Amino acid sequence: MNKLCAIQIENLWTRFDDDFGGSKLIHKNINLSINNGEIVGLVGASGCGKTTLLREMIGLQSPSEGQITIMGQRLDESLVKNPKNTALRCGVLFQKGALFSAMDVFDNIAFPLRQLGITDENIIVRLVLMKLTLVGLTAADAHLKPAALSGGMIKRVALARALILEPSLLLLDEPTAGLDPIASQEFVDLLADLHQQLNYTVVMVTHDLDVLRDLCTKVAVLAEQQLIAYDSLAAVLAMPHPFIQQFFHNPRATRVFQYQEHQHG
Repeated sequence: MNKLCAIQIENLWTRFDDDFGGSKLIHKNINLSINNGEIVGLVGASGCGKTTLLREMIGLQSPSEGQITIMGQRLDESLVKNPKNTALRCGVLFQKGALFSAMDVFDNIAFPLRQLGITDENIIVRLVLMKLTLVGLTAADAHLKPAALSGGMIKRVALARALILEPSLLLLDEPTAGLDPIASQEFVDLLADLHQQLNYTVVMVTHDLDVLRDLCTKVAVLAEQQLIAYDSLAAVLAMPHPFIQQFFHNPRATRVFQYQEHQHG
């Protein structure tokens, strides 16, 4: 495996058993290599297996066939079950933030540290406050419960929790879903700033065309159970595949991507 590669997916197939004794094919022979430092947008129609692929990358479920290698280590059961394994210290931001409603902001962000067995409260306090500052929140916000947070603040707290273990890989599932345009743009700007500072690798499932345009260095397209494209946005826009034409060249998408088409037309 190339040492510059953060994620390597080889010959991946995913099938789910249905209620009638058969199986439904989700992924068919997917191969994908993501280099360190890339920001990859994973797109496709609803139900095509984007979130499933994201879950397989972090070991929350296993593919039916094939192999996933993260930071040079192959995912297997022993690797996934070892919470102290550095290869799997990737940060994850789930849809809607997935904060623990009974915990305040501080304890939500501190949760991964305590799961690792860190008990020194001075260290925990210092790390949590550092991450709060990093995502544009304050020490006063640490005592709030999730119910008191705006949608944008929930995303920032979830991002702080995802970054608490200093991951080199960040996986995001619809990070701007549910945000108004102002909060969405602020969150995209925050991700861009943090990426410039920390240079982690990002894989995000998104339907947000503005995010693809403004943030992603590469776009991966799932359709017909396969990875039909993985390239820069400009290169993907130029591909003739029917799904790409439908997804990226409808009237709304054309307005969003207009400047790329002018640049490369």
